[in-house]
Amino acid sequence: MSINLREPSFLILTALAREPLHGYGLIAEVSELSHGRVALRPGTLYGALDRLTDDELVSADREEIIDGRLRRYYRLTEQGEAVLRAETERMRANVEAASARLKARASLRTPATVSLAGGVA
Repeated sequence: MSINLREPSFLILTALAREPLHGYGLIAEVSELSHGRVALRPGTLYGALDRLTDDELVSADREEIIDGRLRRYYRLTEQGEAVLRAETERMRANVEAASARLKARASLRTPATVSLAGGVA
């Protein structure tokens, strides 16, 4: 069961795999997971959460009022976990294939075919 998730959706599901999180917690966790490469804005996050909820991959877990503001927590569903596992395996297989090809490419190179700046090929 793989649906080829976009990176932000994959990271949202990954963030929710540990525990339910609210919007700001998801934004922070996705940033941490991606080492700052993916910075979700609230509109992007909530649009993705709506799609993931429609696809039954996440669901609302609970709501709290903190400082007069509603904080909704989301959790990963069983179907969401299955999709995350399948997508992780698909990506792992792609990484293994690419790594094998790059290793094979590197082994084909000989010192005579590698061009160095200012050197002779």
